[in-house]
Amino acid sequence: MALWAQMTPQLQYLPTQTLNELYPDTFPLDVRHYLASWIEEQRWENFDVDNMEQKPQARRLLDQMVHLLQEVAQHNPNVVERVKLQHISRNLSVFQPQPMQLVRTVRDILRKERHILAQAQIPQGPPATNGTPQPAREDGKTDVDNLVLKVLEIQNCRQTLHQLQEDLNWEKQEIESIQGKRSKSFFNISQTSVSHWTELTGTRIQQLEYNYSVCAKKRVQLLHEAVCALEQCQSCLILRIKSWRWEQHRATIGVHFDDNLGPLQTWCEQLLGVNGNLRQELMLVKRDHGGAEQFHTLQESLTHLLQTLIQSSLVVDKQPPQVIKTQSKFSTTVRYLLGEKMAPGKPVLLKAQIITEAQARNLGQQGVVPNENVGELINSTAILEHNTSSKSTCATFRNMSIRKIKRADRKGSESVTEEKFALLFTTEITITGCESPYSIQAISLPVVVIVHGSQEINAMATIIWDCAFSEPNRIPFIVPERVPWKQMCEALSSKFMSEVQTQRCLDGYNLHFLAQKIFDQPDISEDFSNMPVSWAQFNKEVLPGRNFTFWQWFEGVMDLTKKCLRDYWSEGLIFGFIGKQHLHVILQNKPNGTFLLRFSDSEIGGITIAYVGPNDIGGRKIQNIQPFTKKDLDSAGLGDRIRDINCITHVHPDLPKNDVFKKFFTGILPQSTPPYMPEQIPVQGPLYQSPM
Repeated sequence: MALWAQMTPQLQYLPTQTLNELYPDTFPLDVRHYLASWIEEQRWENFDVDNMEQKPQARRLLDQMVHLLQEVAQHNPNVVERVKLQHISRNLSVFQPQPMQLVRTVRDILRKERHILAQAQIPQGPPATNGTPQPAREDGKTDVDNLVLKVLEIQNCRQTLHQLQEDLNWEKQEIESIQGKRSKSFFNISQTSVSHWTELTGTRIQQLEYNYSVCAKKRVQLLHEAVCALEQCQSCLILRIKSWRWEQHRATIGVHFDDNLGPLQTWCEQLLGVNGNLRQELMLVKRDHGGAEQFHTLQESLTHLLQTLIQSSLVVDKQPPQVIKTQSKFSTTVRYLLGEKMAPGKPVLLKAQIITEAQARNLGQQGVVPNENVGELINSTAILEHNTSSKSTCATFRNMSIRKIKRADRKGSESVTEEKFALLFTTEITITGCESPYSIQAISLPVVVIVHGSQEINAMATIIWDCAFSEPNRIPFIVPERVPWKQMCEALSSKFMSEVQTQRCLDGYNLHFLAQKIFDQPDISEDFSNMPVSWAQFNKEVLPGRNFTFWQWFEGVMDLTKKCLRDYWSEGLIFGFIGKQHLHVILQNKPNGTFLLRFSDSEIGGITIAYVGPNDIGGRKIQNIQPFTKKDLDSAGLGDRIRDINCITHVHPDLPKNDVFKKFFTGILPQSTPPYMPEQIPVQGPLYQSPM
């Protein structure tokens, strides 16, 4: 399944329409996923789809596929997935009358996947997909190399023209000289010889003038082409810088982000050099050909490109915290990608100010620095300094602090933790070779300002929603009020992996339970993928029967797992998010003592042990031990607690607990602390019982 292993990471970047076309209803993505190895082992390319003699062979493949899918469904512990896979296997019967159509379908899918992977290796600009730009792989080297070659060609043309002009001047001087000598009576030169020489010289002059005219036109044409190519190359650069900023934004929810700005800096410097060379060549062309309108247009284009490049090269390298508590220190770093090209002399001072969402919106529309102060920043200036070893020019604000903040008028149930601000960085820079200074600015990612630590979790919810669901190039800082649940799944899983620092994601069972919880539909086994989930459901409305929101509960689980359970989770020892209905299905036929670990449904930041035990009438029942919190696990780790609970013996499906959790046992505690005894475990009885 090497192909599928490479394809899986690319799926998140494909537009929904492309995914639907790639995996049609007759052959959904589930089949490709569950049967990946088998599919790639078959010889689909050996079929001639027009050869009916191969029809029996195709039918055998279809039968095998249906059989394998039914087996996968039969062994799938998730009721929802099992029913779904059985439904898909029945739907494959659509290929029974024409099994060659199945061959054609699978073959086309594999070909398209290879094409997508091949395209992913080709340097290209970062196109937007469903509002999300793909990670751009273009460093501009090829385009810049072509630009440099074009500039060299223009310079060669200029040198050739100079040589042609000198040859013309020489020839004209020679013909004037011989004609002057002919007028002197004491020179005995025949009329025939003079006429012949004059004719030859005139021909050479005509040829030189023709060559000069052709070369001059070529020079102008090359100049036009070079400016056009520079515009295209710089557009790619600006797009790549925006893509870098977008990837930096998405990194908040755990999306992979390469923060290396070196290639972009090189690209910026090269384009600045090309622009300078072209402006110089344009000045020389205007000197030779006069100030024609076409040259004026080219000059305007180059001036505009220069200004855009200089103003787009200021980026926030290290973002400030996206949740900032007043009166607390924080740091941020701003980098100028053309720092090595700054004019020496006066130091460049970068100033920071805090702005509101409305001011950020006006900034984008008007490009004017806001005058009104909405917050008081301490240590809000820093000097752009060049680091020779890293070849970077940065301004680092090391001890910045927000002393006070001015809130906007809130509407309805809006909270202070939903109000977004940003840091705006401004300065004036003079570039070597440019006469006037340029005003430049950069804006940080949105931040939420809080005054108390108790507001942090709700503020982070605002940031998570913003990072996960905002569109590139949006009007600051607009986000949708509702998103499809499948988008929420990606964000939750990515954030969980990033926060816990694990490679194990949330699987389909976990995500289905989370959907049941947020939609309050515990007994429904349908597909929630396209069901809209709102911001209110995420972190404004408390969960039914609880005094906390979905995000507060989910964040508590992440925090517990990160601090106490990372290794257990990473090794697959914690089932995690599971509802009681699914729990009953998994454990109902298991012997007494079988258990699994699940996150508490009723308590923030708790993990509980669900196990099969005897009931009062000799049967079996499923029980849940009182959840363990971080405080509990700090006093005695989960492994020791599992070891000392005698009523649990085998972790699901049937593995002896002492074999599985042995590595987590810490042995006998030191005598200086009270001994940890099994009966001292705070187990107050089952929270949930289900008769078997």
